[in-house]
Amino acid sequence: MNEAVSVTLLTGFLGSGKTTLLNYFLAHNDNQPVAILENEFGAVNIDGALLKGGDNVNVVELSNGCVCCSVRGEFTAALRELLAKRAAGELNFERLIVETTGLADPAPIVQTFFVDEYLREALRLDAVIALADAEHISRQLDEHAVAASQLGFADRILLTKADRVDEETQLQALERIHQINSKADLFEIVNGECPADLWLDLNAFELTDNIETTAGFRVIRADAESPVSFQPFRKASAKRSWDDAIQAHVFDAGLLDVKKIGAFMESCIARFGNDMLRYKGVLAIDGNPQRLIVQGVHKVVGFDYGSEWHPTEQRVSRLVIIGRYLPIDELRREFAATTI
Repeated sequence: MNEAVSVTLLTGFLGSGKTTLLNYFLAHNDNQPVAILENEFGAVNIDGALLKGGDNVNVVELSNGCVCCSVRGEFTAALRELLAKRAAGELNFERLIVETTGLADPAPIVQTFFVDEYLREALRLDAVIALADAEHISRQLDEHAVAASQLGFADRILLTKADRVDEETQLQALERIHQINSKADLFEIVNGECPADLWLDLNAFELTDNIETTAGFRVIRADAESPVSFQPFRKASAKRSWDDAIQAHVFDAGLLDVKKIGAFMESCIARFGNDMLRYKGVLAIDGNPQRLIVQGVHKVVGFDYGSEWHPTEQRVSRLVIIGRYLPIDELRREFAATTI
């Protein structure tokens, strides 16, 4: 087994439509070999029984509790066992999809793929996909902190059940989701009908210089003449403010001093890393023609130099942090102080 297996983490609160999405994927998968690691909170894995798999679909069930609580135990062991069976020729799969229970916090699950040396080499975490139920997401965010964490960790968010709510409810849901995570691409889907290439093989954890924040969402209608249409964000007519602990924050500056920004990032991660869910920066370093790329999950962080700035383009540094309980005004001052 020379090539790392691509892993997609599928999260979202209870009833958001993860199993429906998976069944649509399996029905249009052309029988490509895939393993699905299913988790349910309880003695019986009901979701696993609802999956409509074919001969090349391997469903592994974890029913002893939430994987985020047993991440160093059963979850890690299950991943290792899957890989051992694949190496022995007992299982055949080219990708792995991990569907968490709706009560799971993605944080320890994501970190498993980076802190365990063997898993880090054998598996490649491709992206975190979060589903959000337009009908119930506002109440879920009010009552369950984990719902915001699921959105905050996401690289792509799929809004489900928007066909069951009025336009105002949908707009309010989109506003709140975007406030929590302004970096993730947002798609509205119906009945799980979302082409696989819109949520698989995204390479979201690679160090790239794409750091655009989203300005709207895409509506997916698989049976329409134009299956994908872009809709810019619009404000809901009823003014609402939400005090969600998890929010996205954007820091902008010009040219930065490499030693100062290095010290800032080191200090920031040391002090607040546990509350920094996801963060990414594309930074313009004084005296260096290349972009400095930074990407991290909590205290696990990577740095690399990317493409060169074009001679005529303005060099702008941007850092996006999705975090909770952060002293944003203080961090803005410290970030601004790293400029030359």
